[in-house]
Amino acid sequence: MPSTRKPGTLRARSLRRRMTEAEKRLWWHLKRVPVESGHFRRQSPIGPYVADFVHHTARLIVEVDGSQHGFDQGLRSDAVRTEWLAAEGYRVLRFWNNEVMLQIDVVLDTIHAALYTASSNGAGAGTPTPSPSPQGGGE
Repeated sequence: MPSTRKPGTLRARSLRRRMTEAEKRLWWHLKRVPVESGHFRRQSPIGPYVADFVHHTARLIVEVDGSQHGFDQGLRSDAVRTEWLAAEGYRVLRFWNNEVMLQIDVVLDTIHAALYTASSNGAGAGTPTPSPSPQGGGE
């Protein structure tokens, strides 16, 4: 019987089984992050993409990039992806594999700061309003 799952879900499941060492290391830490409202998910489909790690409530995506992201095509693809995710209300943090492997404390501090900023700004309370407001006001 053919699968009724979306292609993004099947791809995410496959990526979960084939995580890089850097992704495994970061996941070990992220799944233990005590966040009052929500939690991280790994290899989660969002539209046409699969995010390495996403905290939907905080609207935060964490990507762990290997060397393929450092070339022109990878940089262009990442820029398009980040722009699309930002239009959906997500912030994207990107770390190189070696940063995760060699400087995990710095990576985690950056993620925690982004989560704190999200919670203090009320992220997850709805879609952020556009700036400036479409109702006008001011001059």
